[in-house]
Amino acid sequence: MKSKLKQLLAPKFTRRDFVKSSSALGSLAAVAGSMSLPFKSNPALAASEPASPQSEEKVVWSACTVNCGSRCPLRMHVADGEIKWVETDNTGDDTYGSHQIRACLRGRSMRRRVYNPDRLKYPMKRVGKRGEGKFKRITWEEAYDDIANSLNRIRKEYGSEAIYLNYGTGTLGGTVTKSWPPGGTLIARLMNLTGGYLNHYGDYSTAQIAAGLNYTYGGWANNNSFSDLENTKLIVQFGNNPAETRMSGGGLIHHLMESKARSNARMIMIDPRYTDTAGGREDQWIPIRPGTDAALVAAIAHVLITENMVDQPFLDTYCVGYDAKTLPASAPANSDYKSYILGQGEDGIEKTPQWASPITGIPVDIIVKLAREIGQAKPCAIFQGWGLQRTANGELASRAIAMLALLTGNVGINGGGTGARESDYNIPFVRFPIPENPVKTAISMFLWTDAIIRGPEMTATRDGVRGKDKLDVPIKFIWNYAGNCLVNQHSDINRTHEILQDDKACEMIVVIDNHMTSSAKYADIVLPDLTTSEQADFCMDGKAANMPYFIYADKAIEPQFESKGIYEICTELAKRLGVEQAFTEGRDQEGWLRHLYQLTREKDPSLPDFETVRKQGIVKRRDPNGHYVAYKAFREDPLNNPLSTPSGKIEIYSERLAEIAKEWELPEGDVIHPLPIYASTAEGWDDPARSQFPLQLTGFHYKSRCHSTYGNVDILKEAARQEMWINPMDADSRGIKNGDLIRIFNDRGEVHINAKVTPRMMPGVVALGEGAWYAPDGKKVDHGGCINVLTTQRPSPLAKGNPQHTNLVEVQLVQKA
Repeated sequence: MKSKLKQLLAPKFTRRDFVKSSSALGSLAAVAGSMSLPFKSNPALAASEPASPQSEEKVVWSACTVNCGSRCPLRMHVADGEIKWVETDNTGDDTYGSHQIRACLRGRSMRRRVYNPDRLKYPMKRVGKRGEGKFKRITWEEAYDDIANSLNRIRKEYGSEAIYLNYGTGTLGGTVTKSWPPGGTLIARLMNLTGGYLNHYGDYSTAQIAAGLNYTYGGWANNNSFSDLENTKLIVQFGNNPAETRMSGGGLIHHLMESKARSNARMIMIDPRYTDTAGGREDQWIPIRPGTDAALVAAIAHVLITENMVDQPFLDTYCVGYDAKTLPASAPANSDYKSYILGQGEDGIEKTPQWASPITGIPVDIIVKLAREIGQAKPCAIFQGWGLQRTANGELASRAIAMLALLTGNVGINGGGTGARESDYNIPFVRFPIPENPVKTAISMFLWTDAIIRGPEMTATRDGVRGKDKLDVPIKFIWNYAGNCLVNQHSDINRTHEILQDDKACEMIVVIDNHMTSSAKYADIVLPDLTTSEQADFCMDGKAANMPYFIYADKAIEPQFESKGIYEICTELAKRLGVEQAFTEGRDQEGWLRHLYQLTREKDPSLPDFETVRKQGIVKRRDPNGHYVAYKAFREDPLNNPLSTPSGKIEIYSERLAEIAKEWELPEGDVIHPLPIYASTAEGWDDPARSQFPLQLTGFHYKSRCHSTYGNVDILKEAARQEMWINPMDADSRGIKNGDLIRIFNDRGEVHINAKVTPRMMPGVVALGEGAWYAPDGKKVDHGGCINVLTTQRPSPLAKGNPQHTNLVEVQLVQKA
């Protein structure tokens, strides 16, 4: 590790240094990111400053509220109005089941986010082209007036459907400050009081699985908690990597490994990359080509069926469409799942392991052995992560994996599961009230760029528009609060750049954030938001298996520079829009916190009072049932506890999907099907385009950041470098050695980044951690390692979601390009 990392571990940095880092900008136009890093030790500066007596240190409970699955408590040690250092939860006896909620290194580096050189310090207005990052300083009053005037003008000219709240997950779990779901935010409250806005459905994390398994289980599909794995015999994880995606204080990786140790269950990991969750903890790693999980499942199903390992009574009682006995009357003959597997369906192909092997890249004997293990283990827990559904056929893949739980009758029992991602027990909490949106129209969260350039052309049957047959107007105003999906986290950045450059198309973009992100550089108005450390809020919804908790994150320091919180921002805009009283209902931010907590305590009187919670910082519970078991009541009594599917049962064959498949207009190659079948896709393993771009590119959540949050903290970037993972065979054939600077490219863009040559990546597939900050050089080449320079904006068939793990690329040494 470089000496710089050692310097950063013990920085001599004060708030005065932080203030000085931006004083030269004044009211002049500023180019974002031009400030030097203020964390460097500067002995000369320190010696020139007069010594001041240290004030008494106080400890204030705060939190990290990023979108990692946890909400982690942070104990801020504050002196002289400055956060000196950060520790994490110190409550309880720290035995498993009442363990401490320990933040990871990201949360513990919160001080470096608060005092970051990229920190937004005052309102700014764009003076250059969008994306250049050139702004001038303006007053808050000027910013409020510009935004209010723009809202009023656009509503008058185009209607409320032209206003859009973009997806953002920079701050989650709060009551006042949360940015997700956008429809539950204070901006949504303000917009709904003044005419509404164009809504969206789905999200960048789970669009395809949410849509797909909705047709199987009805609504959001739950699974058993990881804590319940102490009751299982076999754990099979498809693309699930909690050691990196759930590494934080909620402790899901801790629950997984503690429960596995108690049950002594075998764990099989199916993933193109040997992940940190495997990392010596697994009993078997099975590499698989991206986008082919449904083919593997079909071959496993073939073994289970032909070797009589299916749970026929379960399938007959609880499911629709496994075989002819439970097939809906509207379905054609031989359109059941069993017929599809045995080659008696419409395609006439028997889904044997020999058929699946060349598709998946998995040897036949491994498929057969895996199938027999799943069929013979009683009970067996099947889980899937969200990465594999973030593909061009993700809806089919997510439904297919659930079939393994259904065929073996493992749903609704301890030690079993549903094939979805792990679920948790949570403490109910009353949320900020949001008035009904007068605008009933919604688009997929992934198609907002299309809605800018071809809004009135977008229809229900071609583009998934909901609430009406087509959009009437394009998007003209975008709110982007605590999110980086305007650019960095949205696919095909070069296409997005071209769309946003035209300020006659989308006429106003308002970004509210802590830092000058890639998205903020495309704003017309930038507003500096408070960090969690500078305001108070309740923080909940942490993924924590059977040990839920919530945090009271108090105000640790005063707002830095001219930053203001989302409640004050919306209140000031409400004044100008004539709805201040309706928006505030006469309460300030703390008044709302007290009010919402009082309503929560009325539903659960066992909770401590407000002042006690504020003092103790965190409230922990245990699941009174021991473990969360999904669909337990349905399994015990399906007649009195039906699912929310049309049949009230688990639908292997979906009549609704059969109708959609007939009615919707789909691009060539896209598939919607009533059964969870396997389908090839554009840019899949068998696409002819592999002759030009032979490598499949997939993404993964990287430990040094949460999506793009913390992506500008140098100490984390240095500890876990952004690199492209490539198998030694693929590297050798290209003359690439570990650490070499490479170019990753396709017809959408190019990225220059260092190579990580490792056998932890299967041949033919490369991987790049998502969330790295986009750093273009003006020639459409990114030097930050941002995967979305390479991803496509072609949506998935059913959810119209983001297929950001379905990409074809080529890789070369930069010097040989």
